[in-house]
Amino acid sequence: MTSAFESAASSEFSASSESSDSSAPTLAAYGWDADWADAFAPHAAAGLVPARVVRVDRGRCEAVAAGSADADAPVAPLRADTAPVLGADPTAAPCTGDWAAVETAPATGGGPVVRALLPRRTRFTRSTSSARSEGQVLAANIDLAVIAVSLAVELDLGRLERFLSLAWSSGAQPLVVLTKTDLVPDITHLVSDVAEAGPGAEVFPVSAFDGHGLDALAAALSGRTSALLGQSGVGKSTLVNALLGAEEQESGEVRGSDGKGRHTTTTRDLLPLPSGGLLIDTPGLRGVGLWEANDGLTQVFAEIEELATRCRFHNCEHHAEPGCAVLAAVEDGTLSHRRFESYRKLLRESAWIASRTDARLRAELGREWRRREAAGREMYERKRGGKHRKAF
Repeated sequence: MTSAFESAASSEFSASSESSDSSAPTLAAYGWDADWADAFAPHAAAGLVPARVVRVDRGRCEAVAAGSADADAPVAPLRADTAPVLGADPTAAPCTGDWAAVETAPATGGGPVVRALLPRRTRFTRSTSSARSEGQVLAANIDLAVIAVSLAVELDLGRLERFLSLAWSSGAQPLVVLTKTDLVPDITHLVSDVAEAGPGAEVFPVSAFDGHGLDALAAALSGRTSALLGQSGVGKSTLVNALLGAEEQESGEVRGSDGKGRHTTTTRDLLPLPSGGLLIDTPGLRGVGLWEANDGLTQVFAEIEELATRCRFHNCEHHAEPGCAVLAAVEDGTLSHRRFESYRKLLRESAWIASRTDARLRAELGREWRRREAAGREMYERKRGGKHRKAF
């Protein structure tokens, strides 16, 4: 049975493919450019159309698609089956922000089907809490990783450094938004602490309540694809509504005891902003495990990495080695003890995740080889059995 969304999407897509309504959103408005067009060229030759994924459900995705790869081509919504591009690697599955090659009318019948995903420019990935040590991509092809931090509760700089490490590793530019500034009389020292924890990341103090800082933030997001990330209760949904100028996202209450909120955003949606640009709103994250984050850690803790070059031994682990420049900086106060401990904690976690991932890959490769060997033996036995039967 065809859903109302699919029926409407089908008719709108057909209309947009044939019309040139200048008021309709275009591929360019969703981030399409010449490089994407070049990457899509082989798929265009195969009769597929470009689409950007705006939401992913089980086995299906909602997207906006155009009838051609022209940047000025109008787009319309469609819902497509993602089964053909689902494989063993969860990080390669379709994700909000992906660009896809879609077959709108398969010869076998049925609705639109995603036939391929274009190579991602960036991806924000965290490790899952499962025993399989898998990565989970939260957003793809983003220019900005916007990390929301609430000033209504005590700052957790270690958590911020964790988010920033993943953000830098994603390939996107991190940006920190301090929400609920109306609840704090003087935010100067808080902004300073955040800037120290996130070198290279611009900091935007904002209040959705009185509008402070929203114009500056909207200008920074304009013309880019951004992913909004953070814990539950930091005010992401309220911030999204303020940026959109509409109650698009449900906002929930926050517990006074710990400042934590319930999940009000349950899916990752790609939303066009009135000021230009696109925003991926993500559900609140309780756990943010590192995933391939070594490059990000180097960026976030650049001053420690620089100090390490002055250590007497090139393989110094900064524990109790003589001539350790990092420990000397901690002792004389040049480097804060909190920041040093955060660095060591995240490094240990990154190494642990990498070892578990490598072990999982080795185990999976072993299982695959055993499966192939078993299949080979079975085929060999069948051939031998066939020869013996012919002999009688």
